[in-house]
Amino acid sequence: MATAEIAVALPALVLITAMALWGVTVASVQLTCTDAARTGARAAARGESLAAVRDLVVKAVPQGSSVRVRRDEAVVYVDVSAPVRPPAAIGLPPLTVHAHVAAPTEPGAPPDTP
Repeated sequence: MATAEIAVALPALVLITAMALWGVTVASVQLTCTDAARTGARAAARGESLAAVRDLVVKAVPQGSSVRVRRDEAVVYVDVSAPVRPPAAIGLPPLTVHAHVAAPTEPGAPPDTP
């Protein structure tokens, strides 16, 4: 009897474990994207070129992420999006996490020249 109960419960346990691990992965990618966007926004606010800031952020985020850096006269914006694929056992579509950071430009920071 116990063998039949285990045979029924084991797939559910595997599915729940896979979903929990995917949730931890999603949270980790979200934190990575947010930290990278903050680092990029601080660098751009100090006057780094937008190309250098974009390269800095791209190195810090997972492969396949999209990074957008822009600056106006007073504020720098860094947007990062990264897809997170679930384990095959779950059978769900990929989830995309987003991070958006805005930082005021520091006084005396040179404007970016295209």
